[in-house]
Amino acid sequence: MKIALFGREFNPAYFAPVNTLLAALETRVTEFLVYESFYQYLSSGHQFSRPVKTFKTDKELDPDTFCMISIGGDGTLLDTITLLQDSGIPVLGINTGRLGFLSAVSTDEVSMAAEALLSGNFTLDRRSVLQLVAPEDLFGSFSFALNELTVLKRDTSTMISISAYVDGLFLNTYWADGLIIATPTGSTGYSLSCGGPIISPESRNFIITPIATHNLTVRPIVIPDTSTVKLRISGRSQDYLVVLDSRSRPLSTSVELVVKKARFSINLICLGQKDFFKTIRNKLAWGLDKRN
Repeated sequence: MKIALFGREFNPAYFAPVNTLLAALETRVTEFLVYESFYQYLSSGHQFSRPVKTFKTDKELDPDTFCMISIGGDGTLLDTITLLQDSGIPVLGINTGRLGFLSAVSTDEVSMAAEALLSGNFTLDRRSVLQLVAPEDLFGSFSFALNELTVLKRDTSTMISISAYVDGLFLNTYWADGLIIATPTGSTGYSLSCGGPIISPESRNFIITPIATHNLTVRPIVIPDTSTVKLRISGRSQDYLVVLDSRSRPLSTSVELVVKKARFSINLICLGQKDFFKTIRNKLAWGLDKRN
């Protein structure tokens, strides 16, 4: 069994549960594949007892890898999709960050998580992915996002105008600081903070959410994820930012964006029974009312 590890530097206080996790996995793992820069950090607090192979790109990740473990927060897990791409390798998030919607396993649960992985006692939660179809080379060979695609102004003082079309039909022109196209996974992220709705992961939808729109009657809208969305941007500034999850690129206002659902999904490992509603109750502190 090969297991890949990806992460960022974390609070040294978390080395104890991380060591517990790795020690439990080492009873069955034949080889660890560790992201190169993360291996250097892990080695300062853990002595591997199994062979370790480092990798830096998706092409160096063995296709027969059992799973990838992301150690960090949700941002860390989002970074893993540039390595997983369409391989189908499932990913488990260990949360050493803050809220942890995607990295849902707490450091108190690492022993249980290791046992579940080794026994196969888990399910896969298939999450839809956005694809930036055009311009196709803006983000190199991987123009995909698990959470959202965002268009943002670069100038701090002027809005941009974003004309949106859904399957060729004109939707609206947004005078705003930007616009978000989010997946159900991304509905609890940036879109939520801009007033967008929460969508359950199995919903087959996209959410189009304006950022600081200047028209108070404009609201987020939910559309089928079979739709193709086209964006045309204009404004006083000649360029703006396009963001796929945590990756950003500058782009000229003369370029048109085309977004649709990708042909593959990202497989998140779920331990125990999947309960999205329990997750949002806990993470967003719903129900903290003395009457409940």
